Amino acid sequence: MNRLKTLVVDDESLARKGLAIRLKEFEQLELMPECKTSREAVEIIVKEKPDLIFLDIQMPGLNGFEVLKAVKEQGLDLPIVVFVTAYDEYAIKAFEVRALDYLLKPVDDARLAECVKRVISEHQNVNDEQQSKLISLVAEVTGQDADTLLERLSAGENITADEYPDYIAIKDSGEITRVAVKDIKWVDAAGDYMCIHAGDETHILRRTMKELEQDLNPKLFQRVHRSAIVNIKQVEKLCNQQNGEYHLQLKNGQKLKVSRSYKDRIKQLILS
Repeated sequence: MNRLKTLVVDDESLARKGLAIRLKEFEQLELMPECKTSREAVEIIVKEKPDLIFLDIQMPGLNGFEVLKAVKEQGLDLPIVVFVTAYDEYAIKAFEVRALDYLLKPVDDARLAECVKRVISEHQNVNDEQQSKLISLVAEVTGQDADTLLERLSAGENITADEYPDYIAIKDSGEITRVAVKDIKWVDAAGDYMCIHAGDETHILRRTMKELEQDLNPKLFQRVHRSAIVNIKQVEKLCNQQNGEYHLQLKNGQKLKVSRSYKDRIKQLILS
């Protein structure tokens, strides 16, 4: 029996090692050394040509989709791809790059076993059947009709998620916390990290402001400064200071500086 060369890619050490340990139980898989960065992943995939990748999506540098794009730009065929992520809003995009499966963190043992079984049974003919397999998975995750998704894809439409996520998953020391978006009061940047102020707690998220902004509904969340986003429902008033600058005062008393370039937009949202 030819064992499948299997690469686990995840920037979170505990998640990476935990998944690798569980995958070693499957004798059909040959585990390669774990990969902790996206740049390293591209180099290893191009050089070693694994048969199977368990790939985290949200990583510093290149995200999981960009890793696959970089590999394809080298003129290589992609191996079997299984995305492992805490962000369920990526399901449809996982389909677009033809991943065989999609695992949501924390990964259930039974679900992992089902995934490996699928990979082993399908790897000989993965290109012919993975599309219908994954479209069913996407339909299940998103609640959309599978036939409708296939019709849209056949028509050449760009299939994207229609709704913004209700939760943001935040990884910290091997643990994943799901923070309700509706509870977020404001977000500010702290170097390479985002401080998510939700309820009475502050969570540290390792993403860029631009990436986070794309996941938040612009009708509810507005950039007020290059390093701050605010939940409009939390705004109590917009204040004009004597020096001509503006700041927002939130319902909890927090004050946020407003850049001149965002001032008019903020006024419109507050008055609407």
